[in-house]
Amino acid sequence: MLLLSHLDFQSQIVVIFGLDALTQLHTGNVKLPQKVPQSVRDENSHRLKMETFSSKHMAMKAQKKILSHMANKSVMQMFIDDTSSEILDELYRVSKEHTGNRNEAQKVVKNMIKVAVKVGVLFRHERFSADELSLAHEFKKKFHHGAMTAISFQEVEFTFDKSIMIDNLVICRDILLQLVEKHLTPKSLDRIRHVFNHYADPDLLTNLYDHEGSLWPHLTKICGGLNKLIEEGKL
Repeated sequence: MLLLSHLDFQSQIVVIFGLDALTQLHTGNVKLPQKVPQSVRDENSHRLKMETFSSKHMAMKAQKKILSHMANKSVMQMFIDDTSSEILDELYRVSKEHTGNRNEAQKVVKNMIKVAVKVGVLFRHERFSADELSLAHEFKKKFHHGAMTAISFQEVEFTFDKSIMIDNLVICRDILLQLVEKHLTPKSLDRIRHVFNHYADPDLLTNLYDHEGSLWPHLTKICGGLNKLIEEGKL
């Protein structure tokens, strides 16, 4: 969830393996021989434009695929700061302790990373329309509000209301799905649902906000990290 809130992905997602060179493969000026007929030159020019477009599209798909296949903590350290990485670790521990299933906890975190990377590549390649960018702004605003609510519930005793937390997560999930539904595969959309539905689980939230429970120390660290990000203007 935290990863998905960082909507300025163009400055966060780095290009690896030199894939940017692919987008420039056909962008140079090509000088055709003087004796080539105009019709042939026009055809070649058209083909060149089509190849340029295809190259950019292929580069975008390659970046999404390669980066998502490398979804792990070491890769995420290339994209996020230490505070965000620590929050990610705590979210993993919360999932692991609550489910008792290490594989499920890893799957949730990997899905967060894969979605963040793919959305980041879409931003970098300016694939979103004006209406979709408005949705991105709305998502960021709603997620900020949700983070503030989560912190408040942790800091002030007897204020926790799981229905409010669930509503916030569901709203953020649905806005994000709207944002990317025309750009990502059904499998990626299912990853988004998996992440948000996992943390919107009523039992998980109840255990998380139990002052005497085993998950409370993790919540304290998560909220401390969120506070820091908000103070630094990153969230």
